[in-house]
Amino acid sequence: MEEKKMVSLHINDIPVTVPAGTTVLEAARSAGFNIPSLCFLKDINEIGACRICVVEVKGAKSLVASCVYPVAEGMEVYTNTERVRKSRQLTLELILSNHRMDCLTCPRNSHCELRQLAADLGIDAVRYANDNMPPQIEDSAPHLVRDNSKCVLCRRCTAVCRATQEVGVIGPNDRGFNTHIGCAFDRDLAEVDCVSCGQCIVACPTGALSEKDDTAQVLAALADPKKHVVVGPAPSIRVTLGECFGMPIGTNVEGKMVTALRRLGFDKVFDVDTAADFTIMEEGTEFLHRLKGDGVLPLITSCSPGWIRYMEQHAPEMIRHVSTCRSPQQMFGALVKTFYAEQAGIDPQDIFVVSIMPCTAKKYEVRREEQRLPNGCMPVDVSLTTRELGRMITQAGLLFDHLPDGAFDEMLGISTGAATIFGASGGVMEAALRTVVEELTGNGMAPLEYHEVRGMEGVKEATYELPGRTVRVCVASGLHNVKVVLDGIKDGSLHYDFVEFMACPGGCINGGGQPIQHADVRNFTDIKGLRAAALYKQDEEMEYRRSHKNPVVQIVYHNYLGEPGSPLAHTLLHCSYIKQKRYRV
Repeated sequence: MEEKKMVSLHINDIPVTVPAGTTVLEAARSAGFNIPSLCFLKDINEIGACRICVVEVKGAKSLVASCVYPVAEGMEVYTNTERVRKSRQLTLELILSNHRMDCLTCPRNSHCELRQLAADLGIDAVRYANDNMPPQIEDSAPHLVRDNSKCVLCRRCTAVCRATQEVGVIGPNDRGFNTHIGCAFDRDLAEVDCVSCGQCIVACPTGALSEKDDTAQVLAALADPKKHVVVGPAPSIRVTLGECFGMPIGTNVEGKMVTALRRLGFDKVFDVDTAADFTIMEEGTEFLHRLKGDGVLPLITSCSPGWIRYMEQHAPEMIRHVSTCRSPQQMFGALVKTFYAEQAGIDPQDIFVVSIMPCTAKKYEVRREEQRLPNGCMPVDVSLTTRELGRMITQAGLLFDHLPDGAFDEMLGISTGAATIFGASGGVMEAALRTVVEELTGNGMAPLEYHEVRGMEGVKEATYELPGRTVRVCVASGLHNVKVVLDGIKDGSLHYDFVEFMACPGGCINGGGQPIQHADVRNFTDIKGLRAAALYKQDEEMEYRRSHKNPVVQIVYHNYLGEPGSPLAHTLLHCSYIKQKRYRV
């Protein structure tokens, strides 16, 4: 492998040596200097538009944008001269002149990059403030609220929507002072083919984009003595919730999370991991049937509602390839309002189910009529993001880091390592392989770990030799990568038997409802890797690591559902997906 050429330069008179192609911003970071930025997101939005990151380069005619300016041999860079400081301050003041500054009531008030930038640059007054700017709210979608009065036109949201997610439903409209971010022809977001993934929210540096807050509905249910309120967190929440309280990225806070949920007043605290194990039982059974010729291949997973919505709008001809299984969230709600309701002797209509999800698309999923149960109930009443739960805990006055560890209620609260790794890209595939391969090879003959499908690469492939059959699998995350694989399947250039698709890059650990990290952290820290590593570590330490070994799963099938794929299991744990219009009126 050819060694990369190294470049030597000076930054603030400090000698630095970095690989050729490194930007000045990255080189400065390696030398211990932080250059502030606003529009820059590494590998997503590298346009040098905001001019906050300008620096002086000896010999250059003007200040240069460090986020896109490559280093050169012998270059002399100065990041903190009076000229640089004044330029950054003036630029930021002009940006703030078109920004509604109601910081005290803004949903991003505690982690706004713009507010932090003003503090870092010493802005103690805004000479050009527009004190009469009204809100510009657009809240037609089930998952998101946009307020363009707080938008700084950094284009980070449009870049992630277009390049990473392949949807491109938002972009700059009009010109000059009238420029604003919106859908084509200023249509409402609910009218276009947005997939509700929420990646634009976690990319936004300000309060211009936020998830639709549904905590009031949950608090009302908790205060209603007629309601039996059940909650279940998704697999990834346990390794991300701690970030809402300043804990290191990847800290597993499962025990504290359970205790917090109990102290918030939930009647039962179950684990959606258990439902993930049911997903493997049903999806694995479906895959085995298709391998034997009962259905088309490849079988494509249905756990990600963002991917499902993208498929229904952009590739409805692939519906027959998609598993009919409900997502783990919906299986969880279905089991609570049928099996649990029957066991506890509670009318399903009196049960209020809350899920804690990494995903804003789950807010869309819980409203889908196709998900309604035979008893007339919707499986889940409200889906909250990790961020919403974090706010509920804070507003309740709970000192999260001081809470003792609690345990899930056992009836639907025992899970396996296979379910835990659902939160990372490749986790659903690996969990399925643990059960399917053991079914095909015999008890104790299958490996527990399938490292070929792990990792944060956008597309991963593997081939496994099983008795009488070679099985080819693929894992893709991020809708751009999903489209590449999907197009290959459709045109016959790619051949697989089993495919896992996740709408968000890296899977649920990087979902649109997860804690928002500052761009400085996103640009220089492997957030997805740290979160995923925590899930795999928990998997290694668990008593049960295969879904079919889960004692709760075994009991429910034996006493209630019958067997995987049974008529009752199919009625409660499966659903249908439909072709949807890309544009609505």
